[in-house]
Amino acid sequence: MENIAGKRALVTGGARGLGRAAAVALAKEGVHVAITGRNEEKLITTVEELKALGVTATYAVFDVSDSDAVQEAIDQLTHTFGNFDIVINNAGIASFGTVADMEPHTWTDIINTNLLGTYYVTKAVLPQLIYKNEGDIIFVSSTAGLNGAAGTSAYSASKFAVIGLADSLMREVRKHNIRVCTLTPSTIASDMSKDLGLTNGDPDSVLQPEDFAELIIANLKLPRRAMLKSASLWSTNP
Repeated sequence: MENIAGKRALVTGGARGLGRAAAVALAKEGVHVAITGRNEEKLITTVEELKALGVTATYAVFDVSDSDAVQEAIDQLTHTFGNFDIVINNAGIASFGTVADMEPHTWTDIINTNLLGTYYVTKAVLPQLIYKNEGDIIFVSSTAGLNGAAGTSAYSASKFAVIGLADSLMREVRKHNIRVCTLTPSTIASDMSKDLGLTNGDPDSVLQPEDFAELIIANLKLPRRAMLKSASLWSTNP
């Protein structure tokens, strides 16, 4: 297995839930971590936790759906933190409702954050990885991006699209020794899932953020000659 200690990672939506768990898992492996989000107070708290694990950690406050803000923040982080080796596109939002009932602005917000936000961040960091001819980009999709369901049209559309984006990118950058992986977890007991009532009042019955973080670490530690293109993670509880 590869030793990833000393590498530098960017984790979007890294202050809570899946992003925070991934950032903590990376730090425990000796990876220096920059996290992003919109809540500065939570970002600061998480950064202090990461630093306590003995790595360099920092944060940037921006909305991934704002392309100019993304580019400015990535440029600043690169200047102060260094070039990235790992990108984890985790930031996302969700809202559920039928096609007939959901307001267009809600649909647009979900697409702008989950799809365009992922594109903006990837595009901003990609030149660094191409230049060094190595890197890892992980896209966090969802099992909702594999199959639609009543009431999930906007969220599913965004996550289906993320899979398409990642698959195309993988075929473009393999020649640069950049591994692109799409992960599709089922329901995880994240803050967002709890807020949306997706854990049925029993968060312990579904996947935990730390379970997902373990999959990310295992993927990153694969020998460089091996690339996990995609993986789904499910709870053993039906």
